[in-house]
Amino acid sequence: MTTASHTVAPAALPTAARTFPPGFLWGTATAAYQIEGAAAEDGRTPSIWDTFARTPGKVRNGDTGDVATDHYHRWREDVALMADLGVGAYRFSLSWPRIQPTGRGPAVQKGLDFYRRLTDELLAKGIRPVATLYHWDLPQELEDAGGWPERATTDRFAEYAALAVEALGDRVHTWTTLNEPWCSAFLGHASGVHAPGRTDPVAALRAAHHLNLAHGKAVQALRAGLPDEADVSITLNLHHVRARTDSPQDADAARRIDALANRVFTGPLLSGAYPADLLTDTARLTDWSFVRDGDTATIRQRLDFLGVNYYTPTLVSAADGTTADHSFDGHGASGHSPWPGADDVVFHRPPGSTTAMGWAVDPSGLHDLLLRLKAEVPDLPLMITENGVACDDYVDPSGTVHDPDRIAYLHGHLAAVHRAIEAGVDVRGYFLWSLLDNFEWGYGYSKRFGAVYVDYPTGQRIPKASARWYAEVARANALPEAAEGV
Repeated sequence: MTTASHTVAPAALPTAARTFPPGFLWGTATAAYQIEGAAAEDGRTPSIWDTFARTPGKVRNGDTGDVATDHYHRWREDVALMADLGVGAYRFSLSWPRIQPTGRGPAVQKGLDFYRRLTDELLAKGIRPVATLYHWDLPQELEDAGGWPERATTDRFAEYAALAVEALGDRVHTWTTLNEPWCSAFLGHASGVHAPGRTDPVAALRAAHHLNLAHGKAVQALRAGLPDEADVSITLNLHHVRARTDSPQDADAARRIDALANRVFTGPLLSGAYPADLLTDTARLTDWSFVRDGDTATIRQRLDFLGVNYYTPTLVSAADGTTADHSFDGHGASGHSPWPGADDVVFHRPPGSTTAMGWAVDPSGLHDLLLRLKAEVPDLPLMITENGVACDDYVDPSGTVHDPDRIAYLHGHLAAVHRAIEAGVDVRGYFLWSLLDNFEWGYGYSKRFGAVYVDYPTGQRIPKASARWYAEVARANALPEAAEGV
């Protein structure tokens, strides 16, 4: 049960405001490994992130998700926080090793029961559950068998999807197959800064294809068990790639990164084919023979909306004869590039202010990305499934967390979404990342993205000023003209 200290008292919005369309969905988002904890309870076995986090030097300060924010035990309190925020939806991920510990065979009922209880509580509070099947926590046993570079993993994922929808399809009517498969493929298998920590560019390309194929098979499994009115989607962290200059060389560098960052997924998912330039760019690495006849048809399944995650733009140029540098691509430090076949592309820090992650703050990138998607897939609705910012938050002596930089960031990006809607883009909703401060992957607990501050030693939740601000935006379905209410 929530306590008085958790209540988010809404602030009054100024009269002048930008109104969003009726029915616009306001939500918040989390991921299982980042918040649940209870890593060895009720039958859960290790995922690749449990293994990776225990590998010395992989995660800052040696942090792990063993306890995280203890959401597994404090879920009622967290749902009460969402109710106080007044959000209409909660996007969460299911833990594959909690439901199917080895990645094979029957489900563990205690794992499913946790998600049944969670969704029942959400529904009781009037909050729409939005379930993601995969947010990077592959069961370690499947990694030991070859993981995402192996085709067999796609069948295991389809079986897992069938188990999940059989148990939860009567409660959850909005599903996402994969969250940010680019990170799973390229950060996990090329640069090695994410689990499982491989540094093999060919394995990364194989993983990208098998993630696409797993999505297609999972959509088939979901639709077989869901009512017709249910929504099925995928979430991509689409990169808004800009060339540093208007030279042909820089334009070609942007094209190459766009192929690896975006079109390796949108091509087969939305058009039924991998882009020819991507195949040419990577031909010295692989002949793509792991793509079999019929694969792209399986991948290209009907989507009810496309989930879009955006944080910052990407600025690139062609190499100038010196060693290429990908250190400013925003994806963590590694001696290995996450960009197979593009080793001579240089990444630059975009101009302007930066966040605690070192990422440039540029809402225009989100606006331009949404307009591009409208031009390319005009009939596909969009959902902003992640957007948010890490700040150097702290609790002041009065027990309050003031985060004006987060409010300014959210205001700017919501204004960009509003401008895109005015330009005719069909954006159906916005999910703030994140509900809670949490385990931020390779950064451990050193970065805070939450609207709610978490004191990790005690687990205490303290809504930040941005939570109060976002609650009123959601309640009013409108954005104030300025980032007030701080």
